[in-house]
Amino acid sequence: MVIDDNAADARARTRDSSKIRQTGPRGLTSAEVAERVARGEVNDVPVRSSRSVTEIVRANVFTRFNAIIGVLWVIMLSVAPIQDSLFGFVILANTGIGIIQEWRAKQTLDSLAVIGEARPTVRRDGNAVAVPTSEIVLGDLIEIGPGDKIVVDGSCAEADGLEIDESLLTGEADPVIKRPGDAVMSGSFVVAGGGAFTATKVGREAYAAQLAEEASRFTLVHSELRSGISTILKYVQWMMIPTALGLIISQLVVKDNDLKDSIARTVGGIVPMVPEGLVLLTSVAFAIGVIRLGRKQCLVQELPAIEGLARVDTVCLDKTGTLTEGGMDVTELRLLGDRTGDETYEAYVRKVLGALGESDPRPNASLQAIIDAYPDSVDWRCTEALPFSSARKYSGAAFSEGDGTDSAWLLGAPDVLLPADDPALAATEELNQRGLRVLLLARAPEGLEGAGVVESAEPAALVVLEQRLRPDAGDTLGYFAEQDVRAKVISGDNAVSVGAVAAKLGLEGRAVDARTLPEDPEELADALDDGTVFGRVTPQQKRDMVGALQAHGHTVAMTGDGVNDVLALKDADIGVSMGSGSEATRAVAQIVLLNNSFATLPSVVAEGRRVIGNITRVATLFLVKTVYSVILALLVVCFQVEYPFLPRHLTLLSTLTIGVPAFFLALAPNKERARPHFVRRVMRYAIPGGAVAGIATFVMYLIARHYYAGSGALAAETSSATLTLFLISMWVLAIIARPYTWWRVGLVAAMGFGFLLVLAVPWLQEFFALRLVGSVMPWTAVGVAVVAAGLLEFLWRWVGRRFPA
Repeated sequence: MVIDDNAADARARTRDSSKIRQTGPRGLTSAEVAERVARGEVNDVPVRSSRSVTEIVRANVFTRFNAIIGVLWVIMLSVAPIQDSLFGFVILANTGIGIIQEWRAKQTLDSLAVIGEARPTVRRDGNAVAVPTSEIVLGDLIEIGPGDKIVVDGSCAEADGLEIDESLLTGEADPVIKRPGDAVMSGSFVVAGGGAFTATKVGREAYAAQLAEEASRFTLVHSELRSGISTILKYVQWMMIPTALGLIISQLVVKDNDLKDSIARTVGGIVPMVPEGLVLLTSVAFAIGVIRLGRKQCLVQELPAIEGLARVDTVCLDKTGTLTEGGMDVTELRLLGDRTGDETYEAYVRKVLGALGESDPRPNASLQAIIDAYPDSVDWRCTEALPFSSARKYSGAAFSEGDGTDSAWLLGAPDVLLPADDPALAATEELNQRGLRVLLLARAPEGLEGAGVVESAEPAALVVLEQRLRPDAGDTLGYFAEQDVRAKVISGDNAVSVGAVAAKLGLEGRAVDARTLPEDPEELADALDDGTVFGRVTPQQKRDMVGALQAHGHTVAMTGDGVNDVLALKDADIGVSMGSGSEATRAVAQIVLLNNSFATLPSVVAEGRRVIGNITRVATLFLVKTVYSVILALLVVCFQVEYPFLPRHLTLLSTLTIGVPAFFLALAPNKERARPHFVRRVMRYAIPGGAVAGIATFVMYLIARHYYAGSGALAAETSSATLTLFLISMWVLAIIARPYTWWRVGLVAAMGFGFLLVLAVPWLQEFFALRLVGSVMPWTAVGVAVVAAGLLEFLWRWVGRRFPA
């Protein structure tokens, strides 16, 4: 029997199964367990929170673009000086960084997964002991209660009002009542009552294990960022093939140049088309995000959840365990009817409440407060129990009292157990408006079963409970308001009471009784837009609310820790569970707050926004390079001229204008909410930016070809074109780095200083084959770059207005 709709705190209580163990099966003996382990009859399904080291290395090394770059690198090592092969060493360094960062993220995830691992209670040698899931053996007797996930297949051995939700496996919405002998399936979870079952299938033979054989907890669910980058890379690959073929033919066949120099310039034209660093930076940014959140005791079970929460515009909060702490205190016992002031009857009611507390081996916060306030009546014996159900909103028990009298009692929501015109509801309303929680104790003269239980209930007393607010909840709600994320409080408690709690935390808005909400999804979505606090919400309604909000185009995060939150958590775009929540909620949530602190959520949102916003920034940098590389190659093929650059030139440009700046920009703070249409947002700037850079550079190259003559002409032409492309790329970087901060200005300035250093130091000039000849062409290059920069500014603003994100 559970008194409210939140099973989270029941997980933290000591399970009192002594009564069951005295009369029920004692479970396996230690010798029997050892025998089964020796036979391999153990639940040894590997539960991984991340990829293995081998998979990490394979994913980072064996990529399509690494293969392309690797082949070109081997060619360059055989035909050109080492400085033309620098791009290969850069790829090695980048790949190494990616492997190290993801390995660090794996260590963080694995350590957090151990902390948050479920430990079912099994009965061995007559004692209840908590063991890791992997140590359950065939034939183990496993005790279960509200919020527990069924971890292996089995047969029900004991049932005390046991109801199990199998919807995640079968799609059947209604909980299934289980009796001894009934089968229970792994992957389902307990919503009411308690009992025990015998493990009949463990390891890979269990039903849920078969469903998840090819998947691990670390799943790559849909990510717009990942799919967008994959789409971009697919198009880049198709552009590269014909462009590279045309470049090879024009450099090796049409132009009668030195073979090695032609090969070097051909490779120099192909390499910059590959945005290889974009994939790496995305992985690194996600990995560092996991590490940062791990330090705050936040387990990210699915990596794209970081991205998903950054896109959230609506967060649905469960009150109990999220806005309030688990503990409660009884502040008043108010007798009803003509019994007011009757001290003898009050003493009797206290005995009833004490017996109700004793009847539940797994008391949650509300019942624990009653147990603490009213001691057990040792001469009362519980003969029947009705477990709490989120749909019923009440629980009950029948007793044989010390004098031989039999009685049955209900404990639950006053507005459910009382008729609408009962005067006690006015008192309840007044207490709810003060943010107090109120339970009604009522006698059930017709027993606990039957359709008329509620109608025949005789109200006896109101139990007034005071909830403890989380000290950090107000600041967290304030953060969401500042970030334009709407908060919706969805609770099974009385709407007025929940509204009062929310108001104390600074969350203003209309409180709505969910029983008055329309069933039509469109009308429900409109009602959700109008309201802020919703009370008396059933588990199915929570799920419907999430679906209605999503249908209206909202990205929804759902927080919760009780079994009544599981369905909504599963359907939400991002499910967030408390570490002390039920096993079921932790299993379906993408993010688990192991420190049980709602205040951690802003960190998760901020980390997601940092990753998505910054990757969008740096993706533009990488793709501008890809676009101008393709355009330069096409112009070279069309005009039948030598490719203007050697690989060393583009390695230098890529390092100073993309590689180093992108790394810092990708890890910088960014609070802007992630917006959809990643590919469109990136390409709308990359295409015009790359086109301007490519055309302006080629124009300067042609001007230099007409100006210079003689044996050193090509080197001088290349230097002028390199200067032009560097200045234009720097301007693109300067645009991407906005809005400016001191470190962003310093970053851009440092990259410019690096290029000046190459031009000023003789041995660097020689190493990179960069030497500006005369003053006419260098200043012409500056002039062309200035015109291109002005055009970039115009196009950037025009694109922003013409193609808003």
